[in-house]
Amino acid sequence: MMMYVIGFISQSLFSARTISQWILSERAKKVTSPAIFWILSLSASYLMFIYGWMRHDFSILLGQLIAYYIYVWNLYEQGIWQRIYKALRVVILLTPFVAFAFVFNDYAGFVDTFLRNEKVPLALLLAGSAGQVIFTLRFVYQFVYSYRHKESVLPIGFWVLSIVGSSIIVIYAIIRKDPVLILGQSFGFVAYIRNLMIAFKTVRQ
Repeated sequence: MMMYVIGFISQSLFSARTISQWILSERAKKVTSPAIFWILSLSASYLMFIYGWMRHDFSILLGQLIAYYIYVWNLYEQGIWQRIYKALRVVILLTPFVAFAFVFNDYAGFVDTFLRNEKVPLALLLAGSAGQVIFTLRFVYQFVYSYRHKESVLPIGFWVLSIVGSSIIVIYAIIRKDPVLILGQSFGFVAYIRNLMIAFKTVRQ
C-alpha cells in the first residue's frame, strides 16, 4: 500500500510540473522553462526512484537516474539550487551514490530481484527500459541545448522525445498493470502536444 502511495504522490508532482509549465507557457505565448518545473521534477524523481526500488522495477530506476542530476543543473542555472539548505543539497546529491553502494554490496541479489524478475520477462524489461531511456533522454537533449544557449529552455526536440518515450512507457505500464505509470504518462500527452504546437507557432512568427 505504501508503495503505491509514494508512487501516486510522485506522479502527482510530475503532473503538477506539467500543468504549471503549460499554464505559464500559455500566458507567455511561448514555451517556458520555469523554476517550479525543475523543483517539482526533482522532488517527483526522488520519490519515483523510491517507488521503482520498492516495485523492483529496473526500468523506472534507470529512467530516474538519467535525468536526476540534470534537474539539479537546471535549478543551479536558475539560481534556485544555491538557495536550498546545504544539508538538503547534500542529501539530494548523495542519495544515488548510497543506492549504488547498496547495489554493489549485494550485486547478485540486485540482479536476481531487478533483472531476473519473473513478473518482468526480459523482452518486457528491455521495452520498458527503452521507453524510459527515450523519455528521459529528452532531459539530456534539453541539457545540451540549454548549455549551448547558456540558459534553461525546453526546445522542440524535448517535446518530440516526450511523446515517443511516453507512448512506449504507457504500453509497458499496461502490460505490467502499473496504475502509477499509466495515470502519470497518460496525463502528460495533452500537455506535450500543446507545448509542441506552441513551440512551432513561435518558430513561425
